[in-house]
Amino acid sequence: MDVLRTPDECFAELPDYPFAPHYVEVDRGDGTGTLRMHYLDEGPRDGEVVLCLHGEPSWSYLYRHMIPLFVAAGFRCVAPDLVGFGKSDKPAARSDYTYAAHVAWLRTLVFDHLDLRDVDLVCQDWGGLLGLRLVGEHPDRFARVVTANTFLPTGDRDLGPGFLRWREFSQAVETFPTGMIVNSGCVTDLAPEVVAAYDAPFPDETYKSGARQFPTLVPAVPDDPASAANRSAWDVLRTFTRPWLCAFSDQDPVTGGADAAFLAEVPGTQGRPHPTIVGGGHFLQEDCGPQLAAVVIDFIRAT
Repeated sequence: MDVLRTPDECFAELPDYPFAPHYVEVDRGDGTGTLRMHYLDEGPRDGEVVLCLHGEPSWSYLYRHMIPLFVAAGFRCVAPDLVGFGKSDKPAARSDYTYAAHVAWLRTLVFDHLDLRDVDLVCQDWGGLLGLRLVGEHPDRFARVVTANTFLPTGDRDLGPGFLRWREFSQAVETFPTGMIVNSGCVTDLAPEVVAAYDAPFPDETYKSGARQFPTLVPAVPDDPASAANRSAWDVLRTFTRPWLCAFSDQDPVTGGADAAFLAEVPGTQGRPHPTIVGGGHFLQEDCGPQLAAVVIDFIRAT
C-alpha cells in the first residue's frame, strides 16, 4: 500500500481551527504496516463524550463551530479525520478504500485506542454510514445517537436521484473540487478562506483517492459487499432503545427524508420531538453549527 501524508504546512493558519492535533497508528489491514489517523480531543477527560463524525469530502474542520460549545457545556469532544481525509494518512490507490476497512480503522481509533464508552454519537453523511455500523456492532458503547443528514443503506432501497446525480458527478469530473463541493452543499456561501480549508488536505489529485472512492462504496444494490453487514447493523438498531435524535436540515437534496427510516424503525426515537434545522443544506454544521450544537446539548441534558 502506497500512502500519502499531507504536509503540515498545508494546514497553516486555518481560520477558526485552534485545536491541538492528536494521532494514532491503525493497522492498514494488508499486512504492510500502519496508517496515521488524526483526531481532535477537546474538553475535560471525565466529561460526557461527544463523538463527531464527518463525511465526504470534509474533515474535522466541519465541526469547528460546534466543538467550543460542547466544551463550554462540560463535554469531552472527539472528532476524528477519516482515513483519506483531513490530517489523516491517504492511501494512494482507490482499491485501498473499502467500507469494511473504514469501519475497522474507525473502530481501532475510538474503541481500541481511546476506549470510549457511553458515547454520544453525532454523525452526518458518511459519518453515519460508519458510525451507525459501530452502533450496530457495539451498541453497549453508545449512550445516545444524533443522526443529521445521513442514512445507513443496505442496497435494498433506491438511493434517490439526488445521491445518484452526486455519484455520477464525483466519478466524471476531471478535477475533484473539494472546497467547491462543500460550498455547493451549503445554503450559505462560504468565505474563500473556508473553501481553501476544505481544499487544504489535498495538495493535488493524487491525494483524493478516498474522496473519489467514497461515493462508489455506498451500497446501491442488494448484493453490495457492505449490504449484509449493514443489514445486521439494522437488526440491532431496531432493538436500540437508548435516546436517539434525528436533527436533519430542511434543504438537503441528498439525504432529505432519510430520517423517516430511523423514526419508523429505531425504538429510541420514539416519544421525543425531532427538530428540523431550518436554513441548513447538506453540510448543516457549516450553515447552522451553533444551532445544531445547542440541539445536541439540550438533548443530552434532557436524557
